[in-house]
Amino acid sequence: MTRAVIYARYSTDLQRKASIEDQARLCQERANHEGWTLTEVFSDMAISGATMLRPGLQALLDRASRGKFAIVLAEALDRLSRDQADIATLYKQLSFNGVRIITLAEGEISELHVGLKGTMNQLFLKDLADKTRRGLRGRVETGRSGGGNSFGYDVVRRIGKDGEPVTGERTINIDEAEIIRRVFREFADGRSPKAIARRLNADGVPGPRGALWRDTAIRGHRIRGTGLLNNELYIGRLVWNRLRYMKDPATGRRVSRLNPVDALIITDVPEMRLVEQELWERVKTRQGEIDNEPRIIAIKATRFWERKRQIHLLTGLLRCGCCGGGFAAVGRDYVACSASRKLGTCKQRVSIRRTVLEEAVLSLLRNRLMQPEAVAMFIKAVAQETNVRNGTASADRAKQLSERTMTARKLEGLYDAIAEGLRTPGLKSKLEELEGKLVAIDAALAAPAPSPLRLHPNLSELYRCKVAELATTLADPEIRPQALETIRSLIEAVTVQMTPAGITLVLYGALSAMVGLAQGGTAKSPLGSGLDDRSVEVVAGTGFEPVTFRL
Repeated sequence: MTRAVIYARYSTDLQRKASIEDQARLCQERANHEGWTLTEVFSDMAISGATMLRPGLQALLDRASRGKFAIVLAEALDRLSRDQADIATLYKQLSFNGVRIITLAEGEISELHVGLKGTMNQLFLKDLADKTRRGLRGRVETGRSGGGNSFGYDVVRRIGKDGEPVTGERTINIDEAEIIRRVFREFADGRSPKAIARRLNADGVPGPRGALWRDTAIRGHRIRGTGLLNNELYIGRLVWNRLRYMKDPATGRRVSRLNPVDALIITDVPEMRLVEQELWERVKTRQGEIDNEPRIIAIKATRFWERKRQIHLLTGLLRCGCCGGGFAAVGRDYVACSASRKLGTCKQRVSIRRTVLEEAVLSLLRNRLMQPEAVAMFIKAVAQETNVRNGTASADRAKQLSERTMTARKLEGLYDAIAEGLRTPGLKSKLEELEGKLVAIDAALAAPAPSPLRLHPNLSELYRCKVAELATTLADPEIRPQALETIRSLIEAVTVQMTPAGITLVLYGALSAMVGLAQGGTAKSPLGSGLDDRSVEVVAGTGFEPVTFRL
């Protein structure tokens, strides 16, 4: 019995979701004709084939590595990937796991297909990108937008004389234009972008897309032309093609690169001007003065942007108990509410030493998040869910048994008809359809029953010992990254709240990950204990005296 899976994908929002169903239906017909047993359908919707970082494809590769099937069936090779290098990697990985790739368009895929078809798909992507850029350039050279919209303008939506939507036209938003002029005047008069953002938020002025104002939206990047203070459209100059985008082969993500000056496409659009030339020049003069300050020159000389930012134990996990926003570094050793320090919209201005906060969180993980009562509640909840799931599985199994009986009875009838000499054009196809259905039902019934849940009786103590060991390894630079990743996976979030009695920490943890760690697996994969990957959230809290932190 050959087990097969289907992979289907469509790449853009312009295509229909039914495209997935269409591909799966055609592949299903091919599998039935070949007598293969389909075990699963993997799909990715509105995701480009130029990246391997697709949930459906990654799940398929995971199942393949565990020997769950022998064939991947797809409509065409470009459904799996359009990138030549990715196609080769995918083919090697599946071949290593003993899995064949078969498509409706090309048949069984071999090294020859990988080379030729991969090259054709890569050329298709390049040709598509060139045509898209050519069309955008044509729009820019006529004074229309090459994509996106800037604060201060509204997109014009109308139908042209040919009955098609007209794209790239904009009109000035009077209210937003006045806000832009205010920002320019205040910066030229000596205020910093951070101070300007705070004043705008204090006055209730809505920012871009209705969000709060941030200093980065005002400051931007001078060389890249981002940020309000660097947008040349405000003086009637439409600049396009500043950046080009390339895919990082290590991560599959797009990264931007600056284009040379001679590659820029510049079009004068005086009707779009919002800022007078004299005010623009004052802003540019002040930016130049800031760039020439010794402090700024010294900072740039370090080329800090080339160094990867260090990930600490609580990076991205801290939440402000007052406003719900995130925390950011304040100096070298302290963290504080980002909304309070940068936007001035939160009253919780306390800064906390990072090392003290990390030790407090580690203490919570060791001593509060695996209390016996918490473990008992978790075991009870998981047992109830497991019983419900097993009950559903039993009902499904009974339904499959009933369906098998009916299918077998129909097949016996057809066999008797053939034995009596009955021959009709559709008899053979009907017979093959029922036989394929019977094979699929038998495969489903042959699947093993869910494994029983087994949790160690001394779970809390085991967990505390594991976390203690991990906390100790954080001091070892060679194994710190692995220990850091494991501990971070145990934490959902940490809320920091300033109260009259002091500072209160509330730690939200994924109990299923904690049980997996205590059971001898990993925090990310507790499946060895019979648990699934879903997170069960538990909370632990503790208070600290104000003198513990820098207030």
